[in-house]
Parts: sequence; C-alpha cells; structure tokens
Amino acid sequence: MFTGIIEDVGRISAVERDGSIRRTTIRCAGQLLEGMVAGDSVAVDGACLTPIRLLDDGFVVDVVASTLGRTIAAEYEAGTSVNLERAMKLGDRLDGHLVQGHVDGLAELISFREEGGTRFLHFRVPTEVHRGTILHGSITLNGVSLTVNELSDPHGVGVAIIPHTWDHTNLSELRLGDQVNVEGDLIGKYVGRLLSTTPPKTESKEGP
Repeated sequence: MFTGIIEDVGRISAVERDGSIRRTTIRCAGQLLEGMVAGDSVAVDGACLTPIRLLDDGFVVDVVASTLGRTIAAEYEAGTSVNLERAMKLGDRLDGHLVQGHVDGLAELISFREEGGTRFLHFRVPTEVHRGTILHGSITLNGVSLTVNELSDPHGVGVAIIPHTWDHTNLSELRLGDQVNVEGDLIGKYVGRLLSTTPPKTESKEGP
C-alpha cells in the first residue's frame, strides 16, 4: 500500500529484454534505498514493482508482460525519469490517500494551462476510472496523489498541480498527448463494484 506522496524522482539507466520480461535498472537517491531489501515493494510511476537486486545508487526490477500492457513501462528507456515511492509502514502518517499500486490503465493529457504558478492539467481517463471518480475526490497519476477539481463527460478529469508537486515529480515533463499511469480511488472501486453487483434473490417461505 502507498500514499501517492513521491519520495524521489529516479531515472532509468538501462532496459534489457529477457523474453517477455524487461529487466529495468533505476538510479535514485540514497535516502530512498535506506533499509530497502530485495523483495520489497516500490511504486514506480504508481505501479507496484519488486526490486530483485540492489545497487549502490539504485535497484533493478523485472517488469512482466501484464504490467507492460497496461502501464507506461513499455515506453521506458535510458534517461526516462520515474516517480518513486516506497510502501508505507503500518502506523505511518497518511499524507495522500490509499494507493494500491495497481494501475487501472493509461490517461492522456489533453489540455494544460497555468494561472499564478498553479498548473491545471486535464486528462482523458479510462471509462471505469471516470465512473468511480468524484469531484474533490482522489486520483493517482504517475503515482502522485491528486485532488480532482474538474470532471467532464465522457472521460475528462482535471487536476491542479501546486509548484512543490510540479518541481518534485515528473509531471512537469508532460506534453500534450503524453500518457500517464492512472489508478482510480480505492473506495470508489469498491463502492462501484457493490452497486453493480445484483444481490442473490432469496426465496420467501410461506408459513402453514
């Protein structure tokens, strides 16, 4: 489980193909690596991945076909910057919102404007994500916990990026038409699932 509060912006240094797997090396700050062991969970642009080997200045992950098919990881190459967050500890302060690291799909940046230092970004998101999103609720874009400040039909979601987030994530590198990983609100998913499931009918028993 994650919070969507980015700890570091790392950089891809190598991508090697091994059958359907892409072995990816990520360089990052030493602080992120403190106490990390192989087998831990790290959100890379919001996708939960497992370091299989630690380096002095980074770590190596294997990205499998299912992840490549639903995230931007298929586009990673040497030099690509990635948002990084380690899994939260039980009892940690929850500064963002509950993020599973299970990417629901890709969102596309369709408009951008800046007003007084705040950047307003509008994305086209998958139908299932839009359906479970509410105004002023939460959404995760490239692993960043953000508040929804605009909803438009059929698939539009707008967010406002404050200067600190802009300067400390890779969202500042986005251009119109670029795609990001998107994870819908966890609570919205469960509520939507419950509402879409028809409860089983119970047979009434008549008394004698």
